[in-house]
Amino acid sequence: MDLSLVIPVKDEAENLPPLMEEIVAAITPTGKTFEVIVIDDGSRDASWSILLDLAKKYEFLRLFRFQFNCGKADALSLGFSKSRGDLIATLDGDLQDDPREIPKMMKILDDGYDLVSGWKVRRHDPWHKTWPSKLFNLTVSLICGKRLHDFNCGIKLYRSSVVRFINLYGDFHRFIPVMAKWQGARITEMPVAHRARVHGTSKYGVSRLVSGFLDLLTLLFLSRFATKPLHFFGLFGLLFLLFGGGVFGYFGWEWFRTGALHLRPLIVVGGFSLLMGVQFFSLGFLAELFNRNKKQRYPIAETVRGNMDLSLEESA
Repeated sequence: MDLSLVIPVKDEAENLPPLMEEIVAAITPTGKTFEVIVIDDGSRDASWSILLDLAKKYEFLRLFRFQFNCGKADALSLGFSKSRGDLIATLDGDLQDDPREIPKMMKILDDGYDLVSGWKVRRHDPWHKTWPSKLFNLTVSLICGKRLHDFNCGIKLYRSSVVRFINLYGDFHRFIPVMAKWQGARITEMPVAHRARVHGTSKYGVSRLVSGFLDLLTLLFLSRFATKPLHFFGLFGLLFLLFGGGVFGYFGWEWFRTGALHLRPLIVVGGFSLLMGVQFFSLGFLAELFNRNKKQRYPIAETVRGNMDLSLEESA
């Protein structure tokens, strides 16, 4: 299988038939074998029944349905796990992404890149979506060291090896380029057409900006301390222990010098600080034990054996 298209949808009933027609018109001329994986993320309209009808018409269509709304990250994660293509494309199901951009992205990927991210240069969205998005994209670029103009763009093209080791949950789908870069992937972006929504309503608003920054902090924490949690908890534990030890050292010296020791609030604070230090170190050790027992996954790109062709393998 050459290409898998992964499309999460929620309440996009009117957009689905024309979307399938556009995909066929865009991908068939390339001569690539392809499949379309659609994940119904808890739609309440007629999306699922329409998808079932479309599946009778298009053999390449594979459908999955969540019992309730799980979010775009979970939908993409399921789609990635079910994909069989060497390349994986994602796009939204609202017809604002143009499938004709995918063959163009495939040509860019041939230049040695691992991920091509779309960039909606001219967005057909209201200002309360575009301006927060610009602020978010600039902030993520500065913090993560990779300049992309549109992290949230739904249309992207990946080599399957890129998403194989990316763990998506919450709203982390917008950070796939960041996580891919940290894994050594070569990333670029391409200006893509963006069309105004004709049917349905947008599922996102200004609240995404706040949640996006919180997710960014979570991602930064996980990237630095997920495999070495004691470095994080131990730092705070050491600070508390030093402060508590300093307090008791001071009062110990006063007691040695004067022979008198009076209960003061600072002694209580010092005792509390020592207790917190021990607790932070304990949390760090427990996290290390938990991390040690996790099954290790190795991002193997290729394996070579004597007198055999190169082959891709998934890690255990």
